Amino acid sequence: MNLRRPNANEATGTFNRSKDVVPMSGICTRCVDGCQGNCEIFLASFRGREVLYPGPFGEVTAGADKNYPVDYSHLNIQGYAVGAKGFPEGVEPNPDTAIFPNVDTSTEYGWEKKVKMKVPIFTGALGSTEIARKNWEHFAVGAAISGITLVCGENVCGVDPELELTSDGKVKKSPEMDRRINTYKRFHEGWGEILVQMNVEDTRLGVAEYVIEKHGLDTIELKWGQGAKCIGGEIKVKSLERALELKKRGYIVLPDPTQKDVQEAFKRGAIREFERHSRLGFVEKESFLQEVERLRSLGFKRITLKTGAYSAVELAMALRFGAEAKLDLITIDGAPGGTGMSPWPMMNEWGIPTFYLEALAYQFAEKLTKKGFRVPDLAIAGGFSTEDGVFKAIAMGAPYVKAVCMGRALMIPGMVGKNIEKWLKEGNLPKTVSKYGTTPEEIFITYEELREKYGDEIKNIPLGAIGIYTFVQKFKTGLQQLMAGSRNFRISTISRKDLIALTEDAAKISGIPYVMDAYREEAERILEE
Repeated sequence: MNLRRPNANEATGTFNRSKDVVPMSGICTRCVDGCQGNCEIFLASFRGREVLYPGPFGEVTAGADKNYPVDYSHLNIQGYAVGAKGFPEGVEPNPDTAIFPNVDTSTEYGWEKKVKMKVPIFTGALGSTEIARKNWEHFAVGAAISGITLVCGENVCGVDPELELTSDGKVKKSPEMDRRINTYKRFHEGWGEILVQMNVEDTRLGVAEYVIEKHGLDTIELKWGQGAKCIGGEIKVKSLERALELKKRGYIVLPDPTQKDVQEAFKRGAIREFERHSRLGFVEKESFLQEVERLRSLGFKRITLKTGAYSAVELAMALRFGAEAKLDLITIDGAPGGTGMSPWPMMNEWGIPTFYLEALAYQFAEKLTKKGFRVPDLAIAGGFSTEDGVFKAIAMGAPYVKAVCMGRALMIPGMVGKNIEKWLKEGNLPKTVSKYGTTPEEIFITYEELREKYGDEIKNIPLGAIGIYTFVQKFKTGLQQLMAGSRNFRISTISRKDLIALTEDAAKISGIPYVMDAYREEAERILEE
């Protein structure tokens, strides 16, 4: 059984001529001399490295479609007919109080100074990719009014066209970073926060110093990696001047824009775009702990870490070093992750998938706890889009996992709302939308709720933000229903006992009881009474 068919995918704009394809290679069973395309081998024969990346850049997000042997669909959520956990003190659970709208979906993270969110999800790192930049207002305002944390990703200062540096190469002024932070802050209401992520280049540029001195941010995030790739952040640029500028700022830019042959190929139209890459980090315990202390000395109240789908060794390092450093949150991002730009073969074929990675994280966290360590709060990322998946991730990692980082699933509502706004102005609503109405008030089920809350300020809330808010409200209601059914009226009462494994493989990997074994002893006792 093949888990993935290579050599043709919509993400790279490629396809096989024949319906009959060799499963392992993805090559048509009958490859014809004279074929006019368009498999990846065909396209790479004249476009080369361009075929490595999903595209068109700036217009898409991508998620790999490799079908892993075990994932969260191999778990089910337990339901019960008795009991109720998590009620406020003094409230007696009964049929009148134990109703799903009374479920508290809020969560919090942090070592000492906690951040509370209205629902246990937050955005993926929205960094220097074009799709993050041009949709930022929708994403930021949407996260703020929804009461969730927003992660501003890596390289935002480094690619800012208006970036000004000091004489020693540090950030003096970054209008793009200013825009991003101020947009979120304008609608922030005390739930969630905006945090800025740093990679190697960001550290060299002094991004931490800039965002705390100018904006007084409470939290900074160190980045080791992400689920979509095991190399640094990447974008594409379409002008030679921009490529030269980014290379001058210290980035890896390919093809090398300083080479005469590359410049000539660009002028002739053969090369149409350049790739900007970040550097690989090198993690050492002592330097990591020193960096955390340095950031605290700058005044940051919280330090978080984002790590990717690396080996079990790096996962153990993240948890052990994080415990010693008293990190406020560790986000563990499993394969294949989502991306604005990552190499397509890498997305599909590298790293530990999320389900397996969370299973390891739980085992390692348990081991550290037994050794007397306090494990930092954890978040899981990598392929989540629905409330049932989030429930399963929190339950499987309980009591350590406090939230789920959702990348593409939280971006999509922002882009949908933005496009509805555009279609309304053009008078070109698709039938999928127009069947609900022809005004924002008719189309968005939450519009009047938000207008009641914000009054005239509703005019300054973009429809993409309303799209995110509306999605989050659906998510909250669905989660409340699942939690009530499992008799959990607070996030903190969700446990591993609330899951069953549908396959023996899933049970073996996760440690969640196989469906035929879960609660079997308790059931047998009732039968024997």
